[in-house]
Amino acid sequence: MISDTDLESAVLAHQTDDHRIDAAHDLGHLRRVWANCRRIALDEPGADLEVLRVAAFLHDLVNLPKDAPNRAEASRLSAEAAVIWLRQAGFPEAKLPAVAHAIAAHSFSAAIPPETLEARILQDADRLEALGAIGLARLFVVAGQIGTALFDDHDPMALHRPLDDRRFALDHLEVKLFPVAQAMQTHAGRQMAEERAEWMGSFRSRLLREIG
Repeated sequence: MISDTDLESAVLAHQTDDHRIDAAHDLGHLRRVWANCRRIALDEPGADLEVLRVAAFLHDLVNLPKDAPNRAEASRLSAEAAVIWLRQAGFPEAKLPAVAHAIAAHSFSAAIPPETLEARILQDADRLEALGAIGLARLFVVAGQIGTALFDDHDPMALHRPLDDRRFALDHLEVKLFPVAQAMQTHAGRQMAEERAEWMGSFRSRLLREIG
C-alpha cells in the first residue's frame, strides 16, 4: 500500500525550478484536503477512500501560478503526472481512471464537470480551502505573490466601479469565493462552505469598519 509519506515524497520530488510548492499549495494544504475528503465521505456512502486519498495528495502535482496563461491546464497535467507515478508505484490499474478524473475535475479554472462521487468530494474538499480563515490566509498570500493590492482605498466594496480581483484582493470574495460556496457538489461540503463563507463575510465587515 502506498503510504501518505510516499505520496508527500512524490509531491516534493516533482518540484522543479518552474514548479515549486508555494504557501497556498504546500503539504499542509494537501493534508487538509484529505481531511476534508474524509469528513465529506462520512456523509456520502460508497466513496472509494483509496481513490480519494491518492487524488487528494496528488491533485496539485503540477501547480502553475495563478496568473500563468496556461493555468487552466494544471489539473489535467497533474492527473497525467499522477497516473504515471501511481502506475510505477503499483497502484491498482483499474482505479487509475477514477483518480485521474477526480484530479482533472477538481480545478475551478479547468471547468470539467465532476462525473463521479470521488470527483465531487475532492472538488468540494479542495474548494473548502478557499473559504474561511484558511481561505483568507491563502487569498492574501497569493495576492502578495502576484502583486495585487489588498483593496481599493477609495471604494473597497466596489460600489462605484466594476469588481476587479486582478487589482484588488478583497474583490476576489465577490468575484469567486462567495460563488464557490454556493456551488458545492455535496450536502456536507455545502454546509461546511456556508459556515466558512459566513465567517469571511464577518471578516470583511470588520475590515471595512477598521478602514472607515
